[in-house]
Amino acid sequence: MRRNENNPIIDLISSLVAPFIMLFGLYVIFHGHYSPGGGFQGGTLLAASVILLRLSLGSDLGQGQFPSRLGTPLASLGVLIYYGTGLAALLLGGAFLNYAFIPFSVLTPLRRSWGILSVEIGVGLAVMAVLVAIYDDLLEGEPDA
Repeated sequence: MRRNENNPIIDLISSLVAPFIMLFGLYVIFHGHYSPGGGFQGGTLLAASVILLRLSLGSDLGQGQFPSRLGTPLASLGVLIYYGTGLAALLLGGAFLNYAFIPFSVLTPLRRSWGILSVEIGVGLAVMAVLVAIYDDLLEGEPDA
């Protein structure tokens, strides 16, 4: 992405705000099974913070937070976490994504809670990686000044 001028105010504010957006995105992911929110919303917030840094600082400096080459592998890992959670329940005698059959804990409510959390983490990771990869693919070939 071409930058016409270096604006220190925008650089400073985006560098200060982005970590708080990331922290809130992680909060939304990790509390999605207790309260409104979850993997999709948290992953979108994480992607927005990375894209904010790439827009304000430029693609080269923005690559330090989340390199483009990690987009596809992390998206695949997120889908694998989601699918692996469902497959584990299926292989242990339950239905796909029946969290009561996942061997995370002795107590069934804790098994359900940990199962939902693992799915939310997988979805959040996949959504974040795919959204950043889409942004990177749209800018591929753009001159970066």
